[in-house]
Amino acid sequence: MPLRYRGSVTAESTGARGAGQRRDEKPAERLDRNVNELLQETRVATAGVQFLFAFLLTLPFTQRFAALTGFGTTVYTVALLSTAFAALVLFAPVPFHRVLFRQHEKGALVAFADRALLIGTGLLLIGIGSSVLLVLDVVLGRAAAVAGCAVVAVAGLGIWFVLPWLRRARRDR
Repeated sequence: MPLRYRGSVTAESTGARGAGQRRDEKPAERLDRNVNELLQETRVATAGVQFLFAFLLTLPFTQRFAALTGFGTTVYTVALLSTAFAALVLFAPVPFHRVLFRQHEKGALVAFADRALLIGTGLLLIGIGSSVLLVLDVVLGRAAAVAGCAVVAVAGLGIWFVLPWLRRARRDR
């Protein structure tokens, strides 16, 4: 299924009621702004995933890594792979844009980048949560690690996904 921009590019369809009139934007200008905003969001998200990924890549070369139990190596594997996939997905709008450059596909880019950022952020949350679980398991023990991971996961889900979705649901009423 080809990626399409969700409907026509209007203030209502992009969630900016009246913004098109206040900004005096044409549909093409709105697409340009959406592309710039999404690429800026990608820059912010990729910085975080790069730091976490670099940390995870160094762990196997530490002395304590060999002492990890089966649980620890499984959690490490989940953390590493989810962070690697988060990096791939969060970087994806850049090559997508480059391949489609000058092909009049900005609407497809906006739709793709929107989905990629949501999926990548979810993968990053899994990477963060499993990294917290791994580190706290070594430092404080399993019970504290599970509790800490749960707090981080709930906070991340709440701040990154639930609050915006609640706001959107309230606005759509």
